[in-house]
Amino acid sequence: MNLAIRPLLQDYRRLFRDGLWDNNVVTGQLLALCPLLAVTSTATNGLGLGLATTFVLVASGLLVSLFRGIITPEVRLPVFILLIASLVTLVDLVMHAYLYEMHKALGLFIPLIVTNCAILGRAEAFASRQPVHRAVADGLAMGLGFTLILVLLGAVREIPGQGTLFADARLLLGEGFAWMELTLIPDYRGLLLMILPPGAFLALGFILAGKRVLDARLAAHTAPEGATPATP
Repeated sequence: MNLAIRPLLQDYRRLFRDGLWDNNVVTGQLLALCPLLAVTSTATNGLGLGLATTFVLVASGLLVSLFRGIITPEVRLPVFILLIASLVTLVDLVMHAYLYEMHKALGLFIPLIVTNCAILGRAEAFASRQPVHRAVADGLAMGLGFTLILVLLGAVREIPGQGTLFADARLLLGEGFAWMELTLIPDYRGLLLMILPPGAFLALGFILAGKRVLDARLAAHTAPEGATPATP
């Protein structure tokens, strides 16, 4: 492998590990919990909001990094918010035009992407200080990490709640996603608790606890012999 490419690949690997696991928007930073808990009654809803948020993260990172040299510190936050709001408006209009059922299902939480602290936080803490390629990679990693948790939480709620997985994917995302629709438990009446807000809190709690256990086991596995591993 070219010696000039290897450090770049290692850098991308660190960025994606950070976004997907170590510093995940939800499990690492505990941000964006309002839309996370509100829209994840199904994995399909989680996937739709996750992809929309990922686009905004990537595009905002790109624009902030491109213009970081001409945005003065005094006005940087209003400018960042204006860029993010413009991108969210674009996403909202596109989804309304081409993915109307998904737009209707997610409702107010599409324009509320503007208030997602993770997007403004990455623009301020990372994209405004990094070259374009790193800002885009970071936005993609953070977006995919957020989407992963949205889909996982949606699946954890949908399977016991309805006995399905990615229900109505063809209606919400288009006919190309019909293959994702699965009925795992036929003639299932469902567990209403998992569809309601308390079920979202319970499912998220189990996901957070599971990550802590995995982190503790990984730390114990990689710790030097004789070292005392951190307790979860």
